[in-house]
Amino acid sequence: MAQQNQTEDLPDKPGIYLMRDAKDKVLYVGKAKSLKKRVRSYFKDELDSPKTTAMMRQFHALEYIITDTEKEALILESNLIKKYLPRYNIRLKDDKRYPYIKITKEDYPRILITRRISDDDSYYYGPFTDVYALKRMLKFIKSLFKIRECKNMNGPCLNYQINLCEAPCDNKISIKDYQQLVDKANLFFQGKYNDIMSIQKKMMTEAAENQEFEKATVLRDQIDSIKGILERQKMEFNRQLEQDVIACSLNEDFATVVVFSVRDGKITGKNDFLMSFAEPTSPEKVLTAFLKQYYTGPRQIPSDLILQYHVEDEELIIDWLKEKSDTEVTIKVPEEGMEYRLIKMVAKNADVIKNHQKEVKGALLDLKTYLGIPKIPRRIEAFDISNISGKNAVASMVVFEDGAPKKNSYRRYKIETTGPDDYAMMREVLMRRYKKLMHEKEGEENSLLKIVDQPDLIVVDGGKGQLNIALTVLKLLNLTNIPVIGLAKEFEHIFIPDVSTPIILPPNSNALHLLQRIRDEAHRFAINYHKKLRSKMVKDSLLDHINGVGPKRKINLLKHFGSLQEIKEANVEQISQVKGINQSLASKIYEYIHKI
Repeated sequence: MAQQNQTEDLPDKPGIYLMRDAKDKVLYVGKAKSLKKRVRSYFKDELDSPKTTAMMRQFHALEYIITDTEKEALILESNLIKKYLPRYNIRLKDDKRYPYIKITKEDYPRILITRRISDDDSYYYGPFTDVYALKRMLKFIKSLFKIRECKNMNGPCLNYQINLCEAPCDNKISIKDYQQLVDKANLFFQGKYNDIMSIQKKMMTEAAENQEFEKATVLRDQIDSIKGILERQKMEFNRQLEQDVIACSLNEDFATVVVFSVRDGKITGKNDFLMSFAEPTSPEKVLTAFLKQYYTGPRQIPSDLILQYHVEDEELIIDWLKEKSDTEVTIKVPEEGMEYRLIKMVAKNADVIKNHQKEVKGALLDLKTYLGIPKIPRRIEAFDISNISGKNAVASMVVFEDGAPKKNSYRRYKIETTGPDDYAMMREVLMRRYKKLMHEKEGEENSLLKIVDQPDLIVVDGGKGQLNIALTVLKLLNLTNIPVIGLAKEFEHIFIPDVSTPIILPPNSNALHLLQRIRDEAHRFAINYHKKLRSKMVKDSLLDHINGVGPKRKINLLKHFGSLQEIKEANVEQISQVKGINQSLASKIYEYIHKI
């Protein structure tokens, strides 16, 4: 630890330094080729920027770590910025909200979606920004390569019965053969579709030569599925490329960075990220900070980085990435040709996203002003009830953070309240939601309660009545500090506490449009859950309640026909062809499903 007057004692060696305030909070993490020369620059009579001036007003103590090389300092700097999120660094904002694919390190690995990266020798791919697209892709991969889902491997499950798993839990596949499936999944996540195709075709040929026709058919179907993926690629290039194309767009206090991933000459992914900073900065500095933090994580590093601008420490970053990936890496800033057109397209994407973020920020600021609430409502939770005459009643809660849906925080509830009483149903769901988030504060004799992830605004679908229900619940839970409003759909009236007349926002107001989008999303989520429960009831009544149709025959029916709709469209003769179902039972099934 060094104090302000001890800078002369700093070593003339590479390393990183941490600026801390009086509460020991890290204000800034920096890298230096020479700690002595770099840190000395902070104690001049005239500082080079308002940011540095503001930071040094809060400065209390200096900590430093010596490294053997400047490259080691770069890596350590990136790791510590991610760890401490210092206010005065340009930093990747809220990186934990992005999901990753994880391929576990086990004898029979699983493929999972996670938001936590651990040093556990697992493979990680990401981050991804579209979690729903990620789930669809993961479902496809698991069904294509028959990767297990079960955690405890307690014996063959339904996935094995319907041919979605090779049942390693029952020793129906060797560790070696299973690992080959996982290796192909790894290639898929790396975008190396052609490599997978080559392996599959070779295995299919060998299986056919060995007269293993069933295996050859499975491999052929897998090849067709991968071809389908390739055919759906909307953008292709004539060359075999592995590139990340990166551009940014800056606002006064944040930047949007967009990354297009090109693998095997095709654009396989697009991700966007927010970078925050304490004062206006340059795109070169933003891209420099982004590269250091983005590639610190466990992700594939392509052979080419196509950038909008040259970055600081370019040679050092290239050297680090080469060592990290064990391959040659180049950085290009194109001025013409196909790569220039591509970087312009990525930059345009960044502009669009930045402008949207700016619009959303303005809408949130307007909302704060219109509603008269104490702070900008960055986290908004909205509730909706869906039922038909009180039957199958459900509720939804959706969460928006900084004007965008945070879908991993959505919740849905089966309502236990009986009868068509919307007020009682809203009371139930609000009580369940906020009571669940409460926990006792340890060490307090009076058992004080506090809330985790407290919203800045609660929105209930409805007018004055629903608002009063919400206020009653929050008062019971001693959460009267959380603002709450009712949004009535018919005239888009906003009801707030202690005011008899509603607030009517201008029809073209961005704040109103945001509230409408949040309310409509809560309604959509509730309706979808309600439909799902009703659909489940119909499915249960069609198969599970037919005398003579047990779990095995139900599986055989679904395997044979593929879906419940196909069973409905089948005649008695077709149903009787299913394994374990005779003519008499087929007639019974046919009659039952057609009288519903």
